[in-house]
Amino acid sequence: MAADRDPLSDGAGGRDDVNEGDRDGTRTTPPAPPPFRAAVDALRSARLRPQIEVEPTPAPKRLAPFAYALEAMVVDGEQELADGRLVLLHDPAGHDAWRGTFRLVTLIRAELEPEMAVDPLLPDVCWSWLTGALQARGLTYGEPSGTVTRASSHYFGGLSARPAASQIEIRASWTPREGLGGVPDTGSHLAAWCDLLAQVAGLPPAGPGDASVVTLPQRRGPQSR
Repeated sequence: MAADRDPLSDGAGGRDDVNEGDRDGTRTTPPAPPPFRAAVDALRSARLRPQIEVEPTPAPKRLAPFAYALEAMVVDGEQELADGRLVLLHDPAGHDAWRGTFRLVTLIRAELEPEMAVDPLLPDVCWSWLTGALQARGLTYGEPSGTVTRASSHYFGGLSARPAASQIEIRASWTPREGLGGVPDTGSHLAAWCDLLAQVAGLPPAGPGDASVVTLPQRRGPQSR
């Protein structure tokens, strides 16, 4: 499914442009349809947690006729706790695999304590954080898919002074429900995504939450920016 390709590897030289689409030297990019423009405007106007820095980034050009992307970092002072990217895709003709005309694609990464990295339940817990963040905001979505990957790095030779490091990576995509005028509530989906990003980074909930939700402990040695 096209939406599940790595958005970070496609169209690295794209523009931050709501008219983004495939194009060659013989035709111009068609103007973005109103539902896509409205969805992008909602992303741009969303109010988010102050610990999360969000800014536009070049969007992939070959995943859909129209795309818009944001990248984010969770920061604590001068330390980066987690980072991610959220891509909004739109195909006005619809997409069989999406079962809709919009798709959200994400990549989130964070450093882990070694003892957390070996927890056999960690992938299931991380996936539940994604679905739980969407449900907590009352969002309806379809066709979710993705992967949770954990990796460890060990250093040798000239790099042997570096301590071993572990990382969690969540890649996922889902189809947001389209509302009035065929426009999904992308602002709320962005807020839910930021909830997930904060949870992976080990930040406390922004407000009262479910006591059954398990969060990662605060990293002892987060990556410096």
